[in-house]
Amino acid sequence: MAAIEFDRATRDSLGRLLKTRLKAVLNVDADPVDCLELLDVLSEVMGPHYYNQGLYDAQAAVQGRVESIIEAIGGIEKPIKLY
Repeated sequence: MAAIEFDRATRDSLGRLLKTRLKAVLNVDADPVDCLELLDVLSEVMGPHYYNQGLYDAQAAVQGRVESIIEAIGGIEKPIKLY
């Protein structure tokens, strides 16, 4: 699997958000560069878990739709008459 990467604007935005949350929740005044480094580590370590869960959720949604389609197809099946 390829590394999870964000475009520069998204990465910067997430870094600022991380800095704000660290201050608000943990009362830690982190350097913006450190926040970006932490974001990289979190993305590398935790990102695949979120990514995979998204895939599982998408798979379940598609599977539900496929089952509905199969039921609908069965509902329009024509009876066969045996003479």
